[in-house]
Amino acid sequence: MSTPHNAAQKGDIAKTVLMPGDPLRAKYIAETYLEDVKCFNTVRNMFGYTGKYKGKEISVMGGGMGMPSVGIYSYELYSFYDVENIIRIGSAGAYSDDINVRDLVIGMGACTNSNWARQYNLPGTFAPIADYDLLRKAVDIAEGKGIKVRVGNVLSSDTFYDADSTCNDRWKKMGVMCVEMEAAALYMNAAYLGKKALCMLTISDHIYKNEELSAEERQTSFHEMMEVALELA
Repeated sequence: MSTPHNAAQKGDIAKTVLMPGDPLRAKYIAETYLEDVKCFNTVRNMFGYTGKYKGKEISVMGGGMGMPSVGIYSYELYSFYDVENIIRIGSAGAYSDDINVRDLVIGMGACTNSNWARQYNLPGTFAPIADYDLLRKAVDIAEGKGIKVRVGNVLSSDTFYDADSTCNDRWKKMGVMCVEMEAAALYMNAAYLGKKALCMLTISDHIYKNEELSAEERQTSFHEMMEVALELA
């Protein structure tokens, strides 16, 4: 059974999917870390692969940019392909003064300026959070590898170029560590569908320190995050 966005058939995709935003990063992970790799999707160039890491079946698939995109792909993986766990492995821009480029951050919670939760018609404000078991195991794996990891609140923003030049200052004041564009929708899809999700981020730039990685470095240099995610899967 395929969908308008995914050519895979039932059984082509593992129970756990690593989901970078960039489909070329998905291709890089599959070619670098997985064995016996098979490509299950090329629709819209959103590459998806299934292979084995240390004998365990794992899939990796791009999720695109923004909550509408990751929302579609994660919903279909959870609902139509029996996926149980999605681990977002992405990049983020840091707010916190004590976080630096290339640091590993895990989103325990995901603030958002999106209206994604409105579809659920809840009688209040929903707090999108990670699955605790995945979060705890990821921290244990990172610490076991000697990798420093920061855990806390991140921001999932609908806007990359925001007309309000003061918004970053206000999120920073509330202790939000960094900004990305997908985690909140992923966490809400997982909650709604009774599945598990985690967002792991490598800091690609710092909003207040004028530091950033190149596009090529973002694609290929996030090895610590990738290895933690692969062990977690």
